[in-house]
Amino acid sequence: MIPENIHPFDVLLVEDEPADANLVRSAIKEGKVHCRLHHVTDGVEALDFLRRRGERYRTSPQPDLILLDLNMPRMNGREFLAAVKTDEALEAIPVVVLTTSDVERDVVASYKLGAAGYITKPVDMEQFIDAVRQLNDYWFVLTRLPKKV
Repeated sequence: MIPENIHPFDVLLVEDEPADANLVRSAIKEGKVHCRLHHVTDGVEALDFLRRRGERYRTSPQPDLILLDLNMPRMNGREFLAAVKTDEALEAIPVVVLTTSDVERDVVASYKLGAAGYITKPVDMEQFIDAVRQLNDYWFVLTRLPKKV
């Protein structure tokens, strides 16, 4: 458990399905994960958030971790991942793909584009909560992340 005086980590969820976004929110709450979750619905909006474009995102925090769905409108997860990993200002932010796809070519393509991890969304809520807890333990307890700029 993270002490109360430590600021929570910022997590950017890039997910177009409202039900899946709510599932992530619920898993974070149930798993007692100490983070601030920011939600956008596609890659275009995610880049606006990260680059602080537009009035809505002018004061957006740099996330410590990005959770990314692959199948989205306008700019899909692969296109977003390629854009982030070729941008010097963003490339150090870890991106974990969190998707329903269990297709091997999606896994391989995500890692080739620079994903830090790939998680297939469990169908069972308890398994999903456990996956979110493990994600938290790995990224925010065990791993040292770069300082925010």
